[in-house]
Amino acid sequence: MHIAWEQFTPFTAIGGGLLIGFASVLLMAGIGRIAGVTGILAGVFTGLFRGNQSEWSWRLAFILGLTISPLLYRLFFELPAIEIQTDWPALLFAGLIVGFGTRLGSGCTSGHGVCGISRLSPRSIIATIAFMGAGFATVALIRQLL
Repeated sequence: MHIAWEQFTPFTAIGGGLLIGFASVLLMAGIGRIAGVTGILAGVFTGLFRGNQSEWSWRLAFILGLTISPLLYRLFFELPAIEIQTDWPALLFAGLIVGFGTRLGSGCTSGHGVCGISRLSPRSIIATIAFMGAGFATVALIRQLL
């Protein structure tokens, strides 16, 4: 994937961080739920297959918001070009590893890294250190081997 560093500004990073933080606070203050995307997505599928639709609507609305947001952004601005420099088997394998790690760690970067650290959760702090460290080590190993 190519990152256009010349287009990076601190303002876009701060703006994105503020939007993520605002959405997380809004979800916690509004319905008392943590904005952990994998947990929210898992709840959508659980609600569909088990017939439990009590929390299904807000979960689906959250996921649709994540999906529709880039489309709305595209109405006003140009989306950056995405260039993935690997093949499908590698992407699928990486996705399976990330899914396994998310399940093993009981959450993802949004649940632990954004919401958990902001609540000073020791479990989330340790989980975030672990998955960031694993990510750094993976990149270092892959770059040395390939």
